[in-house]
Amino acid sequence: MLAALLPQARTGPEAAQASPFERPAIVWLLVLAGLVGFTSWSGLGAVLRDLRLPDTDDAMRLVQVRDLLAGQSWFDLAQHRHAGAPPMHWSRLVDAPIAGLILLARPLAGPALAEGIAAAAWPLMLLGLYAAILYRGVRRVFGWRAAAFALFAGTQSIFVAGLFAPGRIDHHNVQICAILALILSLARPAPTARDGAIAGALAAFSLAVGLEALPFIALAGLVLAGLWLRAGRAALPPFLGFGLALGLVAPALFLVQTAPALWSATACDALSPPWLWLAASAACTAAGAALLPGGRGIGGRLGLLAACGVLAAGGFLVLFPACAAGPFTGMPDLVRRDWLVRVQEMLPAWQLVRLAPDAVLAGTLPVLAGAVAASLWAWRGRDLGERSLMAAAAGALWLGLALGVPQVRGLYLAAAFVPLVAGPVLDRAVALLRVPGAAPRRQVGALALGLSLCGKVWLVVASLLPAAGTDTALTAERAAWQSCGARRSVAALDVLPPGLVLARIDLGPALLLHGHHAVVAAPYHRALPGLVAALEAFRDEATLAQVAARVGADYIVACTTPAAPGEAPSFADRLGRGEITPPGLEPIPVPDTPLRLWRPAAGAVRD
Repeated sequence: MLAALLPQARTGPEAAQASPFERPAIVWLLVLAGLVGFTSWSGLGAVLRDLRLPDTDDAMRLVQVRDLLAGQSWFDLAQHRHAGAPPMHWSRLVDAPIAGLILLARPLAGPALAEGIAAAAWPLMLLGLYAAILYRGVRRVFGWRAAAFALFAGTQSIFVAGLFAPGRIDHHNVQICAILALILSLARPAPTARDGAIAGALAAFSLAVGLEALPFIALAGLVLAGLWLRAGRAALPPFLGFGLALGLVAPALFLVQTAPALWSATACDALSPPWLWLAASAACTAAGAALLPGGRGIGGRLGLLAACGVLAAGGFLVLFPACAAGPFTGMPDLVRRDWLVRVQEMLPAWQLVRLAPDAVLAGTLPVLAGAVAASLWAWRGRDLGERSLMAAAAGALWLGLALGVPQVRGLYLAAAFVPLVAGPVLDRAVALLRVPGAAPRRQVGALALGLSLCGKVWLVVASLLPAAGTDTALTAERAAWQSCGARRSVAALDVLPPGLVLARIDLGPALLLHGHHAVVAAPYHRALPGLVAALEAFRDEATLAQVAARVGADYIVACTTPAAPGEAPSFADRLGRGEITPPGLEPIPVPDTPLRLWRPAAGAVRD
């Protein structure tokens, strides 16, 4: 029944005369209304006024940009105010435009406000880029109205709203733009070598920014290889363009952002020799396909792909065995158990649903509905261009679900593809409402399908369900941590001489962004000694002073968190509420901050 709802629904002359959605002004007013409610625009003022950024990664990104502007080398990605100076694995290719915005704003706004302007403007500029890519891709196949509805659907996605909100200067939004453009460049009935080359270059750029989109890039390469396997020479141009561009551009970007001393160093969490090996393997496979005499038969093509695949995978396992286990190599069990698997974006959907069921429903169900609708449209659609676009969207959405159910952050990229489906679905749904003689059940079903692709609709549905809202205790705890990490709270600590602060892990980025102290720990997997120290220190009274002495901490800082009904408070919670003062530490009174401070007691022995 679902397949019959949409692809066959066409806008007839009668509908065109009667439907208000044939008027561009009405459609664009709808898009404008969606944009007005797109995000919490009050957050824009908080970013500009107080540099309140949505996430710890955003804070650390700005610290990294600030260090670059202060003279730290382009190739030096170490955070020197973090104990041990761990190197960050983020790309200077994202730092550079943010730094450029700060430099442009400084003469007019001053140094402090310039950072807020850049942090607010960068994600909004990327939102404009995302909208342009989305609109162009949908309009090419379905027309202007479906493209406008796609923009409206994008404003209704909670993940899109979150990742392009003011202050989101982490790299996920950059990757969304790159991967959406990559998929759309290939989502044609007969992609050309140029289309493949553009996709390959975008894949290389995405890998240089971060490895999160690697599964989507691999899927694109496998699809192109499969099309060549089936069709031979007719499908060679995009396969060849993709492989060669990926194999050439990835090393170039690697050289641009990597210090020469690290060219041979294996990094499983960033573009480095292991991933360059796979990029080179893709280029060699595509070149081998072009050199295969006459394209051979399907047996010859299958043999080539199998041989190249075995060499690529075998070489990867032999040369870089550590990376076969994923990016978090060498992580102690303590860090994995007590930190990594508790990070919310790393949780599986079935665990996160207990903490924030409304967000899980609104984030997951549109992706699922979009995957089903796109698959059926690709199967039953009449137009080849429509089927090609829907097949590409379906592949991205199903892959996103496969990644996102066991780890929620896998939905980030997939959510950006839902509007590709939602726009045409809503376009056909409103057309069907005006088709004379259309069955009411079909009209309601089409409209319901279109609305099911809008995440904020599911937020409304969730609000009507018992116990479906975000856990109130969790909300209160988040507010407390936001208050502790605020500029005013951290700046109050600057009355003390600069020193090394031992605090819980998530406070690290705020302390670096808003104060002059160094930190023992921050939530980044390359800073393993600091993570271990923070986890050990705030376990019980006996270890806090010992760990502080071991790492040479000058100050110990704790956040005041609210008590939840019926909770068994942890040592860290009791410490932050001032219920205990561990032996070996003496409190330091600091007004106007929810943070509590201690220093090692006089005469305490340091390692």
